[in-house]
Amino acid sequence: MNDLVEFFERSRVVVERVLEEFIEMAAIEPAVLREAVGWSLFGGGKRFRPALVLAVGEAFGASMNRLINSAVAVELIHTYSLVHDDLPAMDDDDLRRGRETCHVKFGEATAILAGDLLQVLASRAITDDRDLPDSVCVQLVSELATATSRMIAGQQMDLQSEGRQTASHDLEAIHKNKTGALICWSARAGALVGGANRDELRAITKYAATLGLLFQITDDILDVTQTADKLGKTAAKDIAAAKATYPGIHGLDRSRAMLVEIRAEALSYLDEIERPTEILAEMVDFIVRRES
Repeated sequence: MNDLVEFFERSRVVVERVLEEFIEMAAIEPAVLREAVGWSLFGGGKRFRPALVLAVGEAFGASMNRLINSAVAVELIHTYSLVHDDLPAMDDDDLRRGRETCHVKFGEATAILAGDLLQVLASRAITDDRDLPDSVCVQLVSELATATSRMIAGQQMDLQSEGRQTASHDLEAIHKNKTGALICWSARAGALVGGANRDELRAITKYAATLGLLFQITDDILDVTQTADKLGKTAAKDIAAAKATYPGIHGLDRSRAMLVEIRAEALSYLDEIERPTEILAEMVDFIVRRES
């Protein structure tokens, strides 16, 4: 696990440096909008999705220069989604990463505009990439648009599920879109930049889909087992909003058992890829251990 810790730190440093350069180059005006974007982007966070882009890409032999813009793009989209999710009309959250959410700090209108801008800048990060063939850039932008659309649809389904009895398959559909779509894009982006063949791309996509489910189940467990100080965001907010969650439908014990089953499934997909996937396997266990 020490190798993964070092990898995460290396990835975070590079991603944040390029993010800072990219935002400075974008010359965002007026100043309050620039501040809102910076507040949202540089408030901490695991940078898990960009790290996944880099980890998969490096497993397929891609260089950092060819991967970094895609890593930046997915962090921009992820941050936009958090800004909008926190809004009063959505999850109505006052705390994100241990500090005020964007709309609390800058006002609701500015937070909406900051989220809009982050989304637009994500496509620009890819189209400005001079280290990738145009055909790869087009595919990455197209798939990112699809993944973002799925994420938005998942959020709508999540909102509609509040206060209602939700079937297990509907819950899985919500989170395959809301959480899993961007995680799948991240893994596929690394594989596409690395020149993965069709079978490798299929296996890495299935791996990422299981990773997304693991991520959401642990998030749901943490929401009911950890404090706000530990989480860096409001605890038990899913219960308060009567959201559909894995512990809510299956109970804590069954949710934890599901982690074990899905972990094994994720690792089985990596066995189909004859590449150095040790870091990708460690990412699976990193997610599972978050809830303990």
